[in-house]
Formats: sequence, C-alpha cells, structure tokens
Amino acid sequence: MTQASASTTLRVPAEWESFDAVMIAWPHADTDWAHMLPEVTECYIALTDAIVRSNLRVIVVTPDAEALRTTLAQFPADKVIVAEVPTNDTWTRDYGPIAVENTADGKTYLADFQFNGWGLKFASNHDNLVNLHLVERGLFTRNYIPHLDFAFEGGSMEVDGKGTMLSTAFCLQALNRNGFKTREQLEEYFRATLGIHTLHLLEHGHLEGDDTDSHIDTLARLAPHDTIIYIKSYNPNDAHTSDLNAMEQELMELRTAEGHPYNLLALPLPDPIYDEDGERLPATYANFLITPTTVLMPIYAQPDNDTLAEQMLRIAFPDREIITVDCRPLIKQHGSLHCATMQLKSELLNL
Repeated sequence: MTQASASTTLRVPAEWESFDAVMIAWPHADTDWAHMLPEVTECYIALTDAIVRSNLRVIVVTPDAEALRTTLAQFPADKVIVAEVPTNDTWTRDYGPIAVENTADGKTYLADFQFNGWGLKFASNHDNLVNLHLVERGLFTRNYIPHLDFAFEGGSMEVDGKGTMLSTAFCLQALNRNGFKTREQLEEYFRATLGIHTLHLLEHGHLEGDDTDSHIDTLARLAPHDTIIYIKSYNPNDAHTSDLNAMEQELMELRTAEGHPYNLLALPLPDPIYDEDGERLPATYANFLITPTTVLMPIYAQPDNDTLAEQMLRIAFPDREIITVDCRPLIKQHGSLHCATMQLKSELLNL
C-alpha cells in the first residue's frame, strides 16, 4: 500500500453509488463471437433485460444500428438507446468512460484512457475510439478529458468513492501497457487523474485463461462498509488454490485509509470450465455489476456454487435484489458480466 499526502478535488464514485445507465457493445460477425453469434446474442438479450429490470437505461454500441433495433424491439425504446459505432469487441468495462467528479466546479467529467487490447494482445483500433465517437455524435457530454497516452482498463480498478483504489501489480505494472512504473509513479498518476490517495496493489491472484493480466474485477471487489468480496478456492487440488490463498492473506493485511482492517467476504471459485481445446476458462463470481437497486450476478449452471455465491452477495447487499444471468456464453471468450458492462452517470449523457 502507498499513500499520498496531497489533497485533490477529484473523485471517482463507487460502483454502488447512483448511476442511470449501462453501456454495452453488441456482438457481431466481425468479432470473435462470429462462430457462436446466436448463443451469445441470447446472453446479451438476457443481460439487457436484467439492466432494464434494474430501472436503468441501456446504451448499446454496434456497427449496425438498424439491425440491432429490430433485435431489441421487445424493449421500450426509451430504455434502450442504440448508437452506431464500429467496435472490435464487446468488453466495454475496459474501454468505456470513467466518471470523475470534480468537487471544485461540481461537474462530472468523462475520463477516456487508452485501450490497447490488454497489452497489445488483440486489435483495439475501433474500441479505443468508441468514447470519442460518442462525444462527437453528441451522446456523451463534452466534459471530456482524454488520457489516451496512458493504457488503462476499467476492469483493472476498484474504488470505494473515498479515494481508495484496489488493483493488481501484475496488470498495472505490465510492460506491455505503459512500461514499468513504480508504485509511487502509479500513485502520483492516479492521484492527478482520478483523485486516488490510497492505492492497494495485490501481488497475488490470477485465473487460468485470463487475457487481462489479472484484472481486479475477476478477483476481489470493493463493497460498502469497508468490505472486500473476493474469490476463494476450497479445493486443495485446484491449481488456483495456493495463489488465491496468498491473495487472501494480502487482503487480510490491507488497511483502510483510516487504518482499519477490511471486512472480508469470500465467494466460491466455480468448478473448472474448459473450452473445446481443453484450456481452462477464467470463470468467476466476482465479475458482478452493482446497480443502485440490484446486483447482476454471473452464474455458470453449477447449482451449489451458484447458490452459495448468490447467498454471499445477499449478505453484502441486503438492500438490493440479486438478478442472475447465465454467463456460460461470455466465459467462452474469457470474460463475464462485469467485463461486458460499464455504468454511466446521467451527467455524462445527452438524452
């Protein structure tokens, strides 16, 4: 953990605070979903329904708006807004805008970082420009702050709305993003751009099949009342158990900005899921989305694990309805529910 003494007027709201819409990107034939479009389309329809049931608008980006409006005709037109924008892939968590409040002027700004395909692993030429396109077309506010010289994905950050950020060293210090940066350099950068004054970087935690270099939203999530919800393997023979136990020990040693230990709540690690080549996929229950009234939770047709994970989230969020979405199609492309969504505040939208 590193801390900075300088004060700031910037603040990134916690996910469990108020927001009005969720941005998703629809799968299409020019994405890696091409071979399984009908299956993943059903998953995205279920995800859209869950967002609408949460009384939120859905902002959908797609290269073919006319065709998608037909697909989504079952939903109220004022609840689902379709924007025609070219995309490489569907993981809006990692290239969508990050809301940053400035207490000095009372405005909310759209922070847009560089998305380089998780360290130059995949094409990102379209995804990296989605936010700018939406600003130019008037859907997003022009309170736009580009940080396109710094590669950073939304899935690699967890914030508590009070200036604390949780992430992983493996991702933030990856050479294929910004070159090696020390913790002090990262802290200085995030303090200046996001108002972060306490940075927790985990040294442990990784899932087989994860293309993101250990995004924190697959491993551990900040929650209200100084709580961290994290994944734990209860199978001593699972390849993840040792590293996840080491991560758990790190979480036990973390302290809040006020010097208190966190309340820890463990989610089960799903039973292994494999692709057609026998490679393990990074299934995780930590990849949930917190909305103002609900928690949208991924499930994987594992009744015991699905039920236990849901029960634990009910403990963490007693004031919210838990809505489950079968994310077996999403995990086939190494992502899940949180990866596929990005929350948006009304101040960022021109609707």
